[in-house]
Amino acid sequence: MKPGLILTVFLSYTALLFFVSWLSSRKAGNKAFFVGNKQSPWFVVAYGMVGASLSGVTFISVPGWVNDTQFSYMVIVFGYLVGYWVIARVLLPMYYKLNLTSIYSYLQTRFGFWSYKTGAAYFIISRIIGASFRMFLVVNVLQIFVFDAFQVPFWATISLFIFLIWLYTFKGGIKTIVWTDTLQTTFMLLSVGLSVYLIIEALDMDFTSMVSVVAESDYSKMFFTDWHDKGFFLKQFFSGAFIAIVMTGLDQDMMQKNLSCRNLKDAKKNILTLSWILVPVNLLFLFLG
Repeated sequence: MKPGLILTVFLSYTALLFFVSWLSSRKAGNKAFFVGNKQSPWFVVAYGMVGASLSGVTFISVPGWVNDTQFSYMVIVFGYLVGYWVIARVLLPMYYKLNLTSIYSYLQTRFGFWSYKTGAAYFIISRIIGASFRMFLVVNVLQIFVFDAFQVPFWATISLFIFLIWLYTFKGGIKTIVWTDTLQTTFMLLSVGLSVYLIIEALDMDFTSMVSVVAESDYSKMFFTDWHDKGFFLKQFFSGAFIAIVMTGLDQDMMQKNLSCRNLKDAKKNILTLSWILVPVNLLFLFLG
């Protein structure tokens, strides 16, 4: 694909992103910025969180893992189901009962001021490191395939992306992010679906034949029963459960979207629906690998 075409797609997506941001941020006040006026539809939040949970890094990394770990990653995804159930039954009721905006303010209520500040600081540090890593991977791909052709330096590309992210979120906050996440999810799923379709076309096969080939392949092994193996299924399963609890249930960025739902019942439906959606979506990424 030519750099000019990729750049056109990128600019079109960015324009659409800003249009959605403009629509969602009109008459947005302080409450809309932090909790979306407590009016976010649960199904929109659930759908958008698919893209927020996976991101562009998933598109690059998960298919590549198949070569080394086969389909064992799916056992981690099954563990997510348990983790998200714990979030829905334990953490969300607590957050809603205390009417929290920042989930770390629970630490102040329970343990005191410095515990609250320490928890919030760790979140900010981990978010900066994690977001920087994800941005580096995604922007580096665009740099190689697009911006290098136009002789744009990497620092300028990074600066542009940071500015664009700030620009579309600074007014609407979480109210905007809930809707822009749905856009991200839609295009990510369309991309992986299109990738699978193009591969099937290139191999001159139909979808049913491709599924049979993948199922019969040694790479489709999902459960490893040797407990010495790093892919031992129980290790993977419980790792998935704890990953979901820590990376979603104790993460302000992810939980803030849940706290923007109308009530606890909607928030529970959101998180449980998300957990089940992630199963076929991750399977599709492994299928791509």
